[in-house]
Amino acid sequence: MWCGCRRLLQSRSPPAWLSRPPPAAGGSSPVRPGGGRAYAPPAERKRFYQNVSISQGEGGFEINLDHRKLKTPQAKLFTVPSEALAIAVATEWDSQKDTIKFYTMHLTTLCNTALDNPTQRNKMQLIRAAVKFLETDTVCYRVEEPAALAELQKNEWDPIVAWAEKRYNVAIGSSTSILGPNIPASTKETFVSHLASYNMWALQGIEYVITQLKSLILSMGLIDRHITVEKAVLLSRLEEEYQIQRWGSVEWAHDYDLCELRARAAAGTLFVHLCSESSTVKHKLLQD
Repeated sequence: MWCGCRRLLQSRSPPAWLSRPPPAAGGSSPVRPGGGRAYAPPAERKRFYQNVSISQGEGGFEINLDHRKLKTPQAKLFTVPSEALAIAVATEWDSQKDTIKFYTMHLTTLCNTALDNPTQRNKMQLIRAAVKFLETDTVCYRVEEPAALAELQKNEWDPIVAWAEKRYNVAIGSSTSILGPNIPASTKETFVSHLASYNMWALQGIEYVITQLKSLILSMGLIDRHITVEKAVLLSRLEEEYQIQRWGSVEWAHDYDLCELRARAAAGTLFVHLCSESSTVKHKLLQD
């Protein structure tokens, strides 16, 4: 991706203000608090620009479509905190063909959410919402039967739970009860303290990954680079994959769902890392 981004960086030109409002950056329908994504991207529209570039403004890095400044659904200037993130977003826009498929532009949607904050939550509310997922974490809920699935969950999920307990020095455990495991208050507070080290933008990305994987533990393993995107998605879909292996899959549908989940999890993870990076892209990244 970085090779493709080099051209965008080199082609940056000073932005020009428009006499007419620039387009909103993908997505215009807010979702109620507690939902997944804060914006539901529209369907598609015809591509109306030729060139994509980035420029640095007073508030950060901006995206330019030809000479139009990108804006959010709430008409705020689309400004991101790091050059690396700006290049990644610009790549999403540059990769669109004859039509703009907003539903494929996960980084743009995440930036819109961070900028507009349509649910009006503060940092601590974001953190508490993320930690609350521990109470229903996918890898903590186990079955007793069928025996083959119970064994599969033990073999595949126990290692990631053990990693999290060691990594954060907490007790998590698992349960076959419908009520789930009894997560100690000290464990929740440890995760609250850890998440507090991230900025607001990164927290939006972390929550996004958690809602995709239905697991705080898998999300932190992915963001901490302990597991790959493919592994995280497989572990989040373990029961579904077990049923597919046993009963077969619906032609193309399961493959599409799998690929789409991988794309969303990867985009959210990339968003977290790019929001935590320095504002300047290292030359090595552009050369790789």
